[in-house]
Amino acid sequence: MAKTVSITIPHQLGAAEAKRRLEDGLSQLAGQIPGGDASRFSQHWAGDVLNFSAVAMGSTITGIVQVLEDHVRLDLSLPGLLGMAAGKIKDELNRRGQLLLK
Repeated sequence: MAKTVSITIPHQLGAAEAKRRLEDGLSQLAGQIPGGDASRFSQHWAGDVLNFSAVAMGSTITGIVQVLEDHVRLDLSLPGLLGMAAGKIKDELNRRGQLLLK
């Protein structure tokens, strides 16, 4: 059973700059997922909405990022054992997202 995690990260960059920073940072982040496979990270932008998937510990994580003028919202689906670590994963993604949007 998958666990859904939602994160809202405020910023003062405007949507275009926030999106640019996310585009630059996400590819680096994909290579840092513990037990992950950077070659199995995919992303597709449709305007200011990103749909992505990544493989970590043999499970596929899917998510949506919505970039708005004053915040970014991330909704992530964590399957199986990854769902059990949702709190730690949420904290780490929030921390890294804030660094990207600083």
